[in-house]
Amino acid sequence: MLLRLADRLPDQHLWRFRDWLAGDAADVIAQLLPGTLVRERIGLEDDEHRLLAEALLPLGADPAMVNAVLPAEPGTTPQHAFTTESPGNPVADSALLVLGATLRSRPGVREVRNSWRSTDGGAAKLVLLVTASADVVGLTGEIQRVLRALGEPEPRVEVLPPEQEPTAYHRAALAESALVCAGAEELAGRRG
Repeated sequence: MLLRLADRLPDQHLWRFRDWLAGDAADVIAQLLPGTLVRERIGLEDDEHRLLAEALLPLGADPAMVNAVLPAEPGTTPQHAFTTESPGNPVADSALLVLGATLRSRPGVREVRNSWRSTDGGAAKLVLLVTASADVVGLTGEIQRVLRALGEPEPRVEVLPPEQEPTAYHRAALAESALVCAGAEELAGRRG
C-alpha cells in the first residue's frame, strides 16, 4: 500500500512508515496511517481503499478511521517532474557512491537507479529506485537508514518488487532515471 501512496503521502510520513514496517511495527502503521491520510486529506481510489482496509483492519486499525479516509478527487495529486540531472547536491552524490558500492552485485537486487524529483516547481530531491526480489521491506529500511546516516533527512526510497506493476509515479521516475549499479540478479542475467 505504501508504494501506491508514494506520489501523495508527504516524504516526512512515508519514510517513517516504511522504516517502522521494516522494524516489524506494522501494528503501529495500522493505527497511524488512516489518521494521517485523513489529516493530510489524501484520498484513495475504491481499490486502494479496499487494499487499505484488507491490510490494516486485521492489524488493529480503527474501522471508523479507515472509513473516514476520503475518496480520491481528480487533480488533487501533486505534480511531480523527474530528471536524471543532479542539481549538484553533495550529500546525495556521496550517498549514491556509498549505495552503489553497498548494493553492487548484492543477491536479491536487480537494479539500483536514481532520479531527481521536483514537486510543483520546488527544489529537486533524490529518489532512489531499486528493483528487488528479496526482502523488499527490509531492504527499504536498510537503504533509508544508510541515507539518513549520510545526511538525507527524508529519504525517498522506492524498492519495487518485480511481480507488482509500477504505479504511474514509479513509471515516470524510472523513465527519467540513471543506473547507479546492478545487483546480483541483473549480473546473473547478463552472464546467462
